[in-house]
Amino acid sequence: MFNLKKIFVSFLCADLALALLACTSQTKKQEKTEEDLTAKKNLQGIWLDDDDDDVAFLVKGDTVYFPDSTSAPTYFRIERDSFVLFGGNIVKYRIAKQTAHLFVFLNQNGERVKLKKTNDTSYLDMFAPKTTFHVNQNKVVKRDSVIYYGDDRYHCYVQINPTTYKVAKASYNEDGVEVDNIYFDNIINLSIYNGASKLFSSDLRKEFFNDVVPKTFIKQAVLSDISFLRTDNEGIHFITILAVPETSINYVVETIVDYDGKIKKRIKK
Repeated sequence: MFNLKKIFVSFLCADLALALLACTSQTKKQEKTEEDLTAKKNLQGIWLDDDDDDVAFLVKGDTVYFPDSTSAPTYFRIERDSFVLFGGNIVKYRIAKQTAHLFVFLNQNGERVKLKKTNDTSYLDMFAPKTTFHVNQNKVVKRDSVIYYGDDRYHCYVQINPTTYKVAKASYNEDGVEVDNIYFDNIINLSIYNGASKLFSSDLRKEFFNDVVPKTFIKQAVLSDISFLRTDNEGIHFITILAVPETSINYVVETIVDYDGKIKKRIKK
């Protein structure tokens, strides 16, 4: 998290001097990573926006809870003058002022966010456990197609299975604080038969596309769908969609199964 400077010591330095330098370096490292437990204690409770009394978050122990249903609880630390959230990314917000009932920090845009603590426990209802939203499919989807190439007849089965694998998508709430929205990924089974002979059958996961889609995108994407495109001498072509939930951002991957049962992928242009 912190950049540590390497200490170069001349071979002519005495052993004692070397030991003192090493000790000093270690002390500085510990100071940099030390958590302000008093500030953390003061942050416990429910915090409201000072302007409109909207609920910003609840702090309990070492976790920040957000009132919307898709934002994941996030581990945090107070390090010197920084409010540090450890979600999908590690994000620091500079603290401008903090007391037992006032918390002012700068969001990602450099804007001052002023929060006040409330003792009204009725706000706790906003943090009650909620069902996480399933993106795209929240039930099993099955497709059964008959396709032809020349005189050959192929039977294609697609089954999209929702999973419990969580996808964390980073976004910003109204206060400019980065939060993780939680969704669920899919596993897609693709099976192709030529008569009674199995040409191809496999469960496809989004990581299968790591070689053609950037891994940074894969991390926040859901394997959304696969559909038949065409047949030609290269093989049986499908369109696979990997999408970031609640956005129009997606990768379209042309997925081809050749007539020897081998699969290859390329970005659809």
